Amino acid sequence: MSDGGTRAGVHFDFSGRRALVTGAGKGIGREIAAFLASCGAEVVAVSRSAEDLATLAQNHGCLAVVADLETAQGARDAADAAGPIDLLVNNAGISILQSFLDTTPEAFDRTMAVNVRAPLILGQEVARGLIARGTPGAIVNVSSQSSTVGLPDHAAYCASKGALDQLTRVMAIELGRHGIRVNAVNPTVTLTPMGRMAWGDPARSGPMLARIPLGHFAEPLDVAQTVAYLLSDAARMVHGVTLPVDGGFLAT
Repeated sequence: MSDGGTRAGVHFDFSGRRALVTGAGKGIGREIAAFLASCGAEVVAVSRSAEDLATLAQNHGCLAVVADLETAQGARDAADAAGPIDLLVNNAGISILQSFLDTTPEAFDRTMAVNVRAPLILGQEVARGLIARGTPGAIVNVSSQSSTVGLPDHAAYCASKGALDQLTRVMAIELGRHGIRVNAVNPTVTLTPMGRMAWGDPARSGPMLARIPLGHFAEPLDVAQTVAYLLSDAARMVHGVTLPVDGGFLAT
C-alpha cells in the first residue's frame, strides 16, 4: 500500500476534486484509491465487498459504494450513488481462464460486461455530469498489455482489453471537445497479493520476466502513480493514449 502522495518523489495535488475508482477493494484499485486520497482527492471507492471498502474508508477516508458492475443497472447505480465526479478510474475487471476452444459464452459475456460495458456506462454517466456542470475532467481506463499481445487461456480477457483500448480512443475523440481527457494504462504482471501468488513460481515467471527489459514486474504503486499522472494537470496534453506500464515488454 502506498505511504502517501510524495512517495518516490512523486506528488500530485487533487484537493477539491472528487475521484471515483472502481474495483477499489483489492489490488491495483485499492492502491489507486489510497494514492489519490493521499494526494488530497475525495475518493469514492466502488467494490462488491463491503468489508474491503470498510477498511479502505477507515484507513484512507474513502467513501464506500457497494455495487456489482456485472450488470448494467449495477454500473448505473454506482454512478448515481457516487454523485458529481471530476476524475474517473475504471479499474474493475475480471479474468476467467479458459482455453480458446473451451471459452464459454457465459464466461465471455461476464468478462465483457465487467471489463468493457461497465467502463462504457460509468464513463457516460460521469461525462454527462461534467458536461452539464461545464467542468473539465479526466478518465483513466485500466487496460492491460494483453490488449496488444495474446496470452494462452485468456481469450475473453484479451478480447475485452482490446475492446477497452478502442473504447478509450473513441471516448477521447468525442469527449475532448468538452474538456474531458480520456486515457488508458496498460500494465504488465502486477505484484498484488494475488499476482504474487500467481507468479511466485520462477518456472512460470521466468519466461515472462525474460521479455521485460527492466527485469522485474510492476508494483501496484507503479500503476497508481501513472494513473495519477494521467488524471493530473501535468498531463493536460495527453489524450487518447494507451500507456504501457510494462518495463519495456512491448518493446521486445
